[in-house]
Amino acid sequence: MRIGELSERTGTHRRLLRYYEEQGLIAPDRCANGYRTYDERLVDRVLQIRGLLDAGLPTRIIKQILPCLDKPRIIHFTDATPEMLSTLEQERDRMTRRISCLTRNRDAIADYLDAVRADAAPGPAPEPPAIP
Repeated sequence: MRIGELSERTGTHRRLLRYYEEQGLIAPDRCANGYRTYDERLVDRVLQIRGLLDAGLPTRIIKQILPCLDKPRIIHFTDATPEMLSTLEQERDRMTRRISCLTRNRDAIADYLDAVRADAAPGPAPEPPAIP
């Protein structure tokens, strides 16, 4: 697919897709005319990248963990430093806290919607007033 279709399918601006390519996060093929073509699997990859960026991870870390997202590949990190592992642990813990917060917020909204819908649910029709 062309960059425009990938952009549309992922909700990601073309300029940002080119940035992902510059950062080594995605690798499109090139046609003879120089146009980029994107494999179907890159739709999910771009969505994963966006999710990780939204979670606050920098592209340098995302690039290192992307192979882990392509299960069932066997991953061997020969260059994983103690600092890198510490950074990933901190990011994981921060994400866990964020997930917990989002889950609480989602549940609160669901409870609110349930309460509002229960109040708005049609009950038995009220009796007409008595005429004297």
